[in-house]
Amino acid sequence: MMNKRIMKLAGPSILANITVPIVGMVDVAIAGRLGDAAYIGSIAIATMLFDLLYWNFGFLRVGTGGLTAQAYGKRDFREAIKILIQSVGTALIATAVIWAIQYFFVELSFIVIDTSEEVKSLACQYFYIRIWAAPATLSLFALKGWFIGMQNTISPMISDITVNVTNLLYCLYFAIYLKMGVAGIALGTVAAQYTGLAVTLSILYIYYGKLFKHIDIRRSFKVNEIKSFFVMNSNLFIRSICFLSVYAGFTSIAAEYGDTLLAVSTIMMKLMLLYSYFVDGFAYAGEALTGRYIGARDGKNLRKSIKLIFSWCIAIGLISTLGYYFGGEALFRLMTNNEVVIREARQFLPWLLIVPMAGCIGFTWDGIYVGATSSVALRNVMILSAIAFFLSYLIFKNSIGIQALWLGYTMHLVLRSLLMSVNAKKHVLSKVL
Repeated sequence: MMNKRIMKLAGPSILANITVPIVGMVDVAIAGRLGDAAYIGSIAIATMLFDLLYWNFGFLRVGTGGLTAQAYGKRDFREAIKILIQSVGTALIATAVIWAIQYFFVELSFIVIDTSEEVKSLACQYFYIRIWAAPATLSLFALKGWFIGMQNTISPMISDITVNVTNLLYCLYFAIYLKMGVAGIALGTVAAQYTGLAVTLSILYIYYGKLFKHIDIRRSFKVNEIKSFFVMNSNLFIRSICFLSVYAGFTSIAAEYGDTLLAVSTIMMKLMLLYSYFVDGFAYAGEALTGRYIGARDGKNLRKSIKLIFSWCIAIGLISTLGYYFGGEALFRLMTNNEVVIREARQFLPWLLIVPMAGCIGFTWDGIYVGATSSVALRNVMILSAIAFFLSYLIFKNSIGIQALWLGYTMHLVLRSLLMSVNAKKHVLSKVL
């Protein structure tokens, strides 16, 4: 019964996760049909800028999911609706901030990014059109988190599939059929985000319309009502910045070793994300069920769900390790036909065998801690893990070169897994004692 409940939550999340990179891939693929390499470069850079911008607002999904799951466990739907209003309201405030800083953000970014004037011009054109999708994009973060908290992962999956399918159709229409080029690709992405939002709001109304009677916007934003929401999300925001520092730092450091090793490191990171799409599906299930059982004060089912979710995630880690062991080089060849890159990659392939088991435990605890709304612990663990990443690299870079980068990345995963495992009783299980 519990396994069925876990799979019902994890399955749609895994399918949705797999579609996540498709928006950027579609944009790049269509840009590749426009006839000039500058189009591809501009889309790649502009997409990276949006990743940097939106990653910091990931707390809208994460924080909303944990708080809503606990309200669901208590059967307190008035509280659940209040959290939804607070989250969407925060998304709209965040949109205003993004729009206010957009020109400063772009100019600052291109001080750091060294590229041709043509690529910069096209990237800016794309950015300043797609930025108008911010209200839809951030609201979807909030809505997806709320659905997961309500033990519903099918609706977020439908939302993601809608965005990805319509993005392809709109981009083909605007960029290729109407010959709008990069502007057409950006406009297609904007249209897809709003289409996804319309579908998601329709689902919300159809399945949860009866809860709308609890809507009280004025009450939702009173200081005493919104305090816990902002305390949790401010901690998760700091955690997001630490995540960003690790991944941005990783790319920046890899770039110092030349184009070939940067290509190797980039491809390896993409390959590692393959297993995380599956683990994250179970982490979302852990988030939903942990919040539900803590809200219901059901310690027995909480412990049972955690054990089963870890069984699934460790199995995924082991299967991924075997897959990388037998097919690591083959996967590399799928990503590139550059023999120099493939040859250089061989010395780094052992890291592909270490990372899945080093990371799957921490990724799983992430979801469980979110469901327990233990945001302070999540923040502190990520701060220490980010420090471990940079410190490990600095200590070993002179002796083992770029291998120190992978050592640092692995150390940050191990520390996350270790710290959250040691403190699980205090920050998760104690909430139902």
